[in-house]
Amino acid sequence: MTPRFLPAGDRGLLVEFENAVSIEINNQVRALAIGLEAARIPGLIEVIPTYRSLGIEYDPLTITFDGLERQVRDVARHLDPGILPAPTLVQIPTVYGGVYGPDLPYVAHHAGLSEAEVIRLHSQTVYHVYMIGFSAGFAYLGGLPERLHTPRLPSPRIKVPKGSVAIGGSQTGAYPAETPGGWRIIGRTFVNLFDPLEEIPTPMQPGDQVQFVPISEEEFLRAVSRAIGGPAQIEKETTWQDPPRAGREPRAEG
Repeated sequence: MTPRFLPAGDRGLLVEFENAVSIEINNQVRALAIGLEAARIPGLIEVIPTYRSLGIEYDPLTITFDGLERQVRDVARHLDPGILPAPTLVQIPTVYGGVYGPDLPYVAHHAGLSEAEVIRLHSQTVYHVYMIGFSAGFAYLGGLPERLHTPRLPSPRIKVPKGSVAIGGSQTGAYPAETPGGWRIIGRTFVNLFDPLEEIPTPMQPGDQVQFVPISEEEFLRAVSRAIGGPAQIEKETTWQDPPRAGREPRAEG
């Protein structure tokens, strides 16, 4: 695959691979990111891998756009996906449904499954971390079973509780902080998904594998209580944004 090189403002370079989402393309992106970090190009400030492209920030007072492009092309010509580290399997304990997953009934209705079948499908799948984005520590996970593909909310929630596990279109993920969000919430985890004081602030890195592990409400509350050093006070949401509707609602993903 031949990448495209595009300017991104006065201090950015975007390297685009093929216009598709796949693990193979994502591996090329990550291999280029690792190769550039190893090359230590003067003036290169940061590389930001995404699904199918790599963002590069550089210092225009140290290196020109054309000079940077030449060096990036040289690294890209010698890409070796074999340099990628072996993926780590990250397990995310999750309490599904009830007040922790108010959209689980909608997802089940949309899929024509029982809630237990949704939980089984969602938790048995091993997901690929394509990228970190949207908010600090938010991992975009690919590999959601097609049966569970569910349209986003027509209007995003103003506040999604920290740790919420959700489905948005063909993707799934967990919210590392309380933020607005339009994905369908099916559960919650007690795992801290972003800690800026840690050397590696998030447990999930691009290329890792993730599996959600069902736990009971009692296990969830005990873990939260241990984390905060006292009885857990859990914010509970009990209403849907919209009623269940039969059929599937296609929507462009992004």
